[in-house]
Amino acid sequence: MLLILLEALGALLVLVLIVWWTMFSGRSKGELPPPETGGEDPTRPPGREPKRPD
Repeated sequence: MLLILLEALGALLVLVLIVWWTMFSGRSKGELPPPETGGEDPTRPPGREPKRPD
């Protein structure tokens, strides 16, 4: 029983390490770069203007 518990704990630790590694690999200091000011909203699909309330 103890062996099964240790194996499950080891698998959980490996999973956490893989997720941690993939989240922060390639980023400077682990953060996304700040968005550029001005220009268009990159989250809005092209060709659509936002609706303005009248």
